[in-house]
Amino acid sequence: MKTLFIRIGLLLSLALLLWSCQWGRAGETSEDRLPEVRRDLKDIRSEGRLRALIVYSATGYFLYKGQPMGYEYELLKRLAAHLGLELELRVARDLDQMLEVLQSGQVDVVAHGLAITEGRQQEVAFTESLYLTKQVLVQRKPAAWRQMTLDQIRNQTIQDPVQLIGDTVSVRKNSSYLKRLANLSREIGGAIVIDTLEGNLSTDEIIKQVVDGHIKYTVADRNLARINASSYPILDVSVPVSFSQRIGWAVRKNAPELLQAVDQWLLKEKKGHDFNYIYNKYFENPRSFNRRIQSEFYSLAEGRISQYDTLLKAHAARLGWDWRLLASMVYQESRFNPEATAWTGATGLMQLMPATAEELKVADPSDPGQSLAGGVRYLEQLSRAFAAVPDSLERVKFTLAAYNCGLGHVQDAQRLATVRGVDPNCWDQNVDQMILALSYPKNYYHEVVQHGYLRGVEPYRYVKQIMERYRHYASLVREE
Repeated sequence: MKTLFIRIGLLLSLALLLWSCQWGRAGETSEDRLPEVRRDLKDIRSEGRLRALIVYSATGYFLYKGQPMGYEYELLKRLAAHLGLELELRVARDLDQMLEVLQSGQVDVVAHGLAITEGRQQEVAFTESLYLTKQVLVQRKPAAWRQMTLDQIRNQTIQDPVQLIGDTVSVRKNSSYLKRLANLSREIGGAIVIDTLEGNLSTDEIIKQVVDGHIKYTVADRNLARINASSYPILDVSVPVSFSQRIGWAVRKNAPELLQAVDQWLLKEKKGHDFNYIYNKYFENPRSFNRRIQSEFYSLAEGRISQYDTLLKAHAARLGWDWRLLASMVYQESRFNPEATAWTGATGLMQLMPATAEELKVADPSDPGQSLAGGVRYLEQLSRAFAAVPDSLERVKFTLAAYNCGLGHVQDAQRLATVRGVDPNCWDQNVDQMILALSYPKNYYHEVVQHGYLRGVEPYRYVKQIMERYRHYASLVREE
């Protein structure tokens, strides 16, 4: 009987052990815990892409007059170029879930200004700091502040965090700001009521809610608060609520090689002039900031790419293209300048050569409507020449290349692809490589090549840049 009890006890212990392994910490199921993802620099190099999570905001990543811009965006481009990798961006939809997205393996780096805190360091590894900042209280000045003295304004605004006792401050629920407010409550010996906001709101958007009077107070990093206050003078951002904090990017803890590579790059970048220039461009230039956010071609404001969006949508429908793709092409050709003229004689939005404009019956290439209509007719002709390409997106790439360098050269590259044993109907890593190959005598003198030498890097970059910009447009501007 004793032996039976011992066996039963062992079985119960084993069952309990299995149960605890399945459920982990109290209240946490196996579904709550993310599986460990191992993807370090070697794996990233093998794939050829650096996958980064970025925030769509007034300083981090946005479109302005058709051009992708932003502090984190510019740094990421430089990092990817340094590592010899393609950059793949994913826009954060919920800022409270960024570290979870990283841990799940969907991205390799969170490129957002994260305060390096003890709690976060238990979850992820942080890069060398990008800069130092403090958290400050963001509040409105009194309605009639312009007619008041400085002392009168101070008497009607918070000047010391102690004055927040019993008052409400609104911040994102999983942000470092919330943790700072909780600590501040303990430090000042009185409760601050914390109103938690959803994670899909950027700090800029929350600051705008203070401006509009929807919320009373929020907390923000001082550099973000100051650049926003330059546009909204009613804001007071003078009251610090923290000591200096280091701001960095995050990678997974099990990616030490990536962390080391990013740190080495950052340390080198910090010694150069460009690093400070990029920072100042987005955080210390109020005039530029105000010009952007007041523009109708600033993506966070109006969601427009250019003044020709309506025309682009109409003509893209004829082609069966996403209008944002056509917009990316027009930006590549003319930067949306209808008066643009190239040294070759090409003019207008679509940069039509005089002979091509005449053939397409475009009387005035500088007229946006005529230029777009003629350019789209030409694109339709080129697209029909690639009817044998089964994939529609691949066909677009062939059409773009032909628009840039001529149909004959692209067909030469297709014939060369067949000879070299690669797919003549696939652009990426196939015909695009043959386009590059046409720069060398052994290829442009080949018997299947009918149109001779081509400086292949130009159409190669042309297609690559248009498609990359299109991905930005598709991420940040609605299709309709």
